[in-house]
Amino acid sequence: MVSQEQRKRQLAREKFLRQQQRRTEARRKARMRNSVIASVLGVILIGSVALYTTGVMKGDDKANASSQTTPSATPTSKAPDPCEKAAKGSVEKLSWKKEPAMTIDKSAKYTMKLATTCGDIDIALKTSAAPHTVNSFDFLASKGFFDHTKCHRLTTNGIYVLQCGDPTGTGSGGPGYTIPDENLKDKSLKGGVYPAGTIAMANTGQKHTGGSQFFLVYQDSQLPASYTPFGTVSASGMKVLKKIAAAGESTGQGDGAPNATVVINKATVTKS
Repeated sequence: MVSQEQRKRQLAREKFLRQQQRRTEARRKARMRNSVIASVLGVILIGSVALYTTGVMKGDDKANASSQTTPSATPTSKAPDPCEKAAKGSVEKLSWKKEPAMTIDKSAKYTMKLATTCGDIDIALKTSAAPHTVNSFDFLASKGFFDHTKCHRLTTNGIYVLQCGDPTGTGSGGPGYTIPDENLKDKSLKGGVYPAGTIAMANTGQKHTGGSQFFLVYQDSQLPASYTPFGTVSASGMKVLKKIAAAGESTGQGDGAPNATVVINKATVTKS
């Protein structure tokens, strides 16, 4: 018999698989609905109810200053932010029509550093196993594509990942091109689990639809082997991820924008 906890984990995994395709439409509908609600409430003088509504309508804003940290938290509670202010600068609007030409040395070692507002996340890249992915990240980082971008999604129930790499911060952005899936039979993926410390590509749920969005696994997560694993986070980087996860996410339901102000100030790929 399937336990309640197993069922919860199964539902969370299924939600993750659908999320990439449905996220943009859901946000659009939510904004339309909230706009109507705001128009109606604008003519009514209310006290605490108005404060509650304002908190809900800011659910998609920066790090959700007025958001629930747990399902039982009050609507006006503020989650502690363990991170610093973002560096000055803005996201560049960059896009390309096709995958960049292969320029990396497939036999060499490469590392990536994400200098974030919450601390540096160092990653050893799996160059020979995922050359298209590493080459793409080397290209995008050299163009400043990731600089000043927010990590827009944190899941804390069933699967445990921080998702980044979208210049729009909505979950629907990318570099304009896609790259092929790679390394789906990596020896680290055992028993349908992406182990803590894995960095992998997000996609739309279809084959070969990776772009620039990626997720960092901060706790073992059961997922199908459909997401290119292309690196391993360092021990110090894992501490940063744990700090971000401890601050929770905005909805209180286990999947939303992180309460921490997670911004990639600078992404750098280096050949070692």
